[in-house]
Amino acid sequence: VIPSMRSLTAEEYVEAFKSFLDHSTEHQCMDEFNKEQLPNILAGLYLSTSHKAEHASLLLGDFLAGAVAGEQDLKMIRILQAVHPGVFIDNEIVEPNPQHVAAYKELVNQAPDLQNVSFIWHQLTSLEYEQQVKEKGTHKKFDFIHMIQMLYRVEDIPNTIKFFHSCLDHHGKLLIIILSDSSGWASLWKKYRDCLPATDSGHYITCSGITEVLQRLGAEHRVYEFPSGWDITDCFIEGDAVGGRMMDFLTGTKNFLGTAPPALRRRLQEALCQPECSSTRDGRVIFSNNLSMIVVES
Repeated sequence: VIPSMRSLTAEEYVEAFKSFLDHSTEHQCMDEFNKEQLPNILAGLYLSTSHKAEHASLLLGDFLAGAVAGEQDLKMIRILQAVHPGVFIDNEIVEPNPQHVAAYKELVNQAPDLQNVSFIWHQLTSLEYEQQVKEKGTHKKFDFIHMIQMLYRVEDIPNTIKFFHSCLDHHGKLLIIILSDSSGWASLWKKYRDCLPATDSGHYITCSGITEVLQRLGAEHRVYEFPSGWDITDCFIEGDAVGGRMMDFLTGTKNFLGTAPPALRRRLQEALCQPECSSTRDGRVIFSNNLSMIVVES
């Protein structure tokens, strides 16, 4: 008897995500953006005369997960410190997963160079945070807010963007990192959605879905595109454990290769090899994981 298909639990998701990170250039791609564009973006922040920069780091989904929770945040804080030396940074984190909060706190404990930075952790979903802010009536304003790869897991994307945009201070900036329309994911979700199981619980959203929301809000924004790849060769090797975890990540399904009907499995593997999804380099199948970095003005 083949076990039935089911969605990944939070812990299984972290494990599947790790196999994705190990075989993709996701973080190298973000580092490239941090090096090339972020210093100028952060230099443009108008920090109040009291030299008190409020920096909200809103890591809201469980997409940037596992052992690297907080890693990108701390890189951004260090860039902010380099661009605005001596400024005090109030950093608030919104993250529902207790494991990620613990991992982030551990990173902070191991970072002696983070002088003049305070951390406040909210173990909440973005919606719970929004409700809490509205109930308390204390609408704190931030100079910089980021949402890295998290909007796939939010119930109401337009309202979430609208709320966090409203949290920006004068001259503040909101950074949204999301999959590009040129990515293999975009082709997979648009053209081959029938190959994906119903157990996949995230939203299929890419850059254009976000920019449409921003246009409706009348929010001024710029999009930076950065190439990224994901080596999915192992997904086609029968019985390969890493390939299996990567397929679990791709489909949001536990043991997809072992529980999916053979026809669905075959259709998805064929779709992944289509030229709009992947390219072949030195006999390896490289899935396009291109990212869009959207910088929104207050």
